[in-house]
Amino acid sequence: MKNVLSTLMTFLLYGILIFMVVIVAVSKISGGESTFMGYQLKTVLSGSMEPTFQTGSIVAIEPTDDGTQYKKGDVITFLREEGVLVTHRIIEVKGSGENTSYVTKGDNNDGADLEPVLASNVVGKYVDFTVPYIGYVMDFANSKLGSLLLLVVPGVGLFGYGCISIWREISKLEDNKEKESAKA
Repeated sequence: MKNVLSTLMTFLLYGILIFMVVIVAVSKISGGESTFMGYQLKTVLSGSMEPTFQTGSIVAIEPTDDGTQYKKGDVITFLREEGVLVTHRIIEVKGSGENTSYVTKGDNNDGADLEPVLASNVVGKYVDFTVPYIGYVMDFANSKLGSLLLLVVPGVGLFGYGCISIWREISKLEDNKEKESAKA
């Protein structure tokens, strides 16, 4: 039973370490802009789209260069003038071609957004993929403290567990030697 638990603990610690290294590496390599299989991963920071997305969730969006192809009901991510990314649902499409703009609204908001969204400000479209609460981990991983803790803590845990395992094995060897000496 001890061997099974020991093996499970080792695999768990290695798994956590590898998972955290991947999260931090992907986050740092992409400059904080996490991507997976061509989709951008965005963190939901407010409750404006609840219950569709919970605050702290990760949503996947398909990036676009042409923001004119969307229709009423699509959920898009767009850039506001303040440089803030917002993900809301299109409730009305105005104009066509280069003059396309969208009236958007958060599912949990009472009214439409004040400013229409220009097609050129659309970053991408939500692709029906959400992972609840992982956004908190991703945001923490993007911070200096988060990067340090998410890499160091599992590594130290694995190192400590390795040291304890080695100490136990050495103790067993010494006990066996003492028993053999006592028999002789």
